[in-house]
Amino acid sequence: MSPTRPHAPQVAPAYTGRLAMAPVPSLRLPDDAMDPDAAYRFIHDELMLDGSSRLNLATFVTTWMDPQAERLMAETFDKNMIDKDEYPATAAIEQRCVCMVADLFHAEDLRDDDPSSAIGVSTIGSSEAVMLAGLAMKWRWRERVGDKWKGRTPNLVMGANVQVVWEKFCRYFDVEARYLPMAEDRYVITPEQVLDNIDEDTIGVVAILGTTYTGELEPIGEICAALDKLADGGGLDIPVHVDAASGGFVVPFLHPDLEWDFRLPRVVSINVSGHKYGLTYPGIGFVVWRSAEYLPEGLVFHVNYLGGDMPTFTLNFSRPGNQVVGQYYNFLRLGRGGYLQVMQSLSQTARWLGDQLRESEHFEVVADGSAIPVVSFKLAGDFGYTEFDISQALRAFGWQVPAYTMPEGATDVTMLRIVVREGFSADLARALHDDMVTVLSHLDELKPRGHFNQLQPFAH
Repeated sequence: MSPTRPHAPQVAPAYTGRLAMAPVPSLRLPDDAMDPDAAYRFIHDELMLDGSSRLNLATFVTTWMDPQAERLMAETFDKNMIDKDEYPATAAIEQRCVCMVADLFHAEDLRDDDPSSAIGVSTIGSSEAVMLAGLAMKWRWRERVGDKWKGRTPNLVMGANVQVVWEKFCRYFDVEARYLPMAEDRYVITPEQVLDNIDEDTIGVVAILGTTYTGELEPIGEICAALDKLADGGGLDIPVHVDAASGGFVVPFLHPDLEWDFRLPRVVSINVSGHKYGLTYPGIGFVVWRSAEYLPEGLVFHVNYLGGDMPTFTLNFSRPGNQVVGQYYNFLRLGRGGYLQVMQSLSQTARWLGDQLRESEHFEVVADGSAIPVVSFKLAGDFGYTEFDISQALRAFGWQVPAYTMPEGATDVTMLRIVVREGFSADLARALHDDMVTVLSHLDELKPRGHFNQLQPFAH
């Protein structure tokens, strides 16, 4: 009789447990529960098939934050932002962030006797902020024309280069979108275009501080001056909304003397994305108004079933409080001096890349990173391949550099764009440049002549 062997531990290798040889359910709930470690490993491994967010130079969205910020955000996933009675500290933090944003943009309703008087709210990115700002302009137009608004179609004047959320707003809320076309050598709107397209049913004009397509700043001051002159002469009095999703946390630091915000009396509202150059993980944004008169009271709802009276004027109701906590961390952690240092560093990296691309003689640089840290460029001639070929070739090195056609008026133009964000270091920029040189050398030999034109994996 052999001696009794001591109890052997159960063998549980990482990939030979439950469902190791069977496909993971994807279209229906599995019949049985799964070990949490196994569930984590299956999902973790599948997510490895995604591209690296840090190498995704198509997105404006933040892909890196301090570990301390990540810890704070993880600690507040379970807090519902809307429940201000239960989570008063989170509610106070949100209002502080709104006040800081409004102060950065020189809002009027920031009185010394009431420092929390800023009119605005945090949102799920700029998409929700745009909807709220658009609704406020539409309702103020209705108030302005009185009962005559019934049977009339309001319109919104903006460039064909706006982000798709403006198209969504117009479609969802029955507003005519009046798109101003680009030109093959101009990718922003002009004051003359604006004046030619407004009428008594125009609820507002949208001007962009850092366009999605090229990163350029539209001439907001000139547009406002043209509208001021029209109104002073007894003509139409049309408000301006500034879509500062990309540039709102950049321009105040890199170009503090540029007047684009509430220093221009014509500007009534501004949206900005905290998850872009606000340096916070998605999704957090803000919309702020010049003063209370520009946010119609009819858009504000009051609820009390969560405890206490809570005014709300967001489209979303329940959402996690961790996003605004992450933004508040950045505001405290960086302050004006920190944001200035970050934006200067990003701009320096972007401008270096722009210089290298220009010197290669392959490219015409449209935006060199000096406005906001975005470099947009296109081929300077016929080299036997297209921008789409370059974009596809860079993917082999892990880089996601988008190629896309420009909007109405410039649809024959194809652009490449690099968004320089926190986490995209100068060393990574040099590595990208080296890989770009290699790609161009290969394409010069292969001359695929637009082989990847129809692929177009990137879309606005």
